[in-house]
Amino acid sequence: MVRFICAKANTMPRLDSAVTPLIAVVVLLGLATTAGAGVGVGAQPIRGAKVILDGSRTMLDEKWTYWEGPRFASSLPIKWKIVEDPVDRGTVVMTDDPAAAGGKYGAADIVTKKTYSDFRLHVEFLVMKPGGNSGVYLQNRYEIQVFDGDKTKHGMGAVINETESPYQVYTGIGKWNAYDINFRAARFKDGKRVEKAMLTMYFNGKRVHVNQHISQVWGGPNSGIDGGNDGGKGITDTPGSLKLQCEGHDVRYRNIWIKAANLKKADTDFKK
Repeated sequence: MVRFICAKANTMPRLDSAVTPLIAVVVLLGLATTAGAGVGVGAQPIRGAKVILDGSRTMLDEKWTYWEGPRFASSLPIKWKIVEDPVDRGTVVMTDDPAAAGGKYGAADIVTKKTYSDFRLHVEFLVMKPGGNSGVYLQNRYEIQVFDGDKTKHGMGAVINETESPYQVYTGIGKWNAYDINFRAARFKDGKRVEKAMLTMYFNGKRVHVNQHISQVWGGPNSGIDGGNDGGKGITDTPGSLKLQCEGHDVRYRNIWIKAANLKKADTDFKK
């Protein structure tokens, strides 16, 4: 991996005038390989995808808002901070909202203003301190855990409470990580769920979950939509937002892009 990743997905690195032509060619070829792979840290948006978080205040306010769930305790404008990327050039979004201090998830989580059914998603995150905790929620229902130090079904990279954590793929404190997810929403007939939600996921370029079914919404009503329905089993036939969780920890996000899809077959597997 070439260490010239920028916070904005459409920003190319500036090469110093002293860099020799040969080195410049190697760097640019490395970037092209990363972009072409479509997964992993630094992956550029695939055709038809839209960048929804580029590390800027403008895009944060334009594309996102708070989820006003039962524990909501913050207020607009979004209080999450825009800070310098601790690894590369540019700015990133930091999950720092006083309302969530002490681990009060649901108090200051943010969601996209747009809702989605099936989609292909890319998210990059960095945990700054041991024990850092956040989460990526698909449709504001199903959590993909971001939790440093936890290797259980409630831990890093797990489809929470449904799979084991692929913790061995995590790069650790102070380093960027990437989730690439192909998601298919639950299917319904006559108002009843007949097919569970399903996903395939790459974690830092490694395929870790393949056609994984998701049974329910975990964590109760404070966790996401439908969490309060029948103990989280009462999934409804409605699209949902992408949600990023704030738990009073310093976790940072950048380069999030998404492409709406229509996966007719119950198959989410995809190649990098």
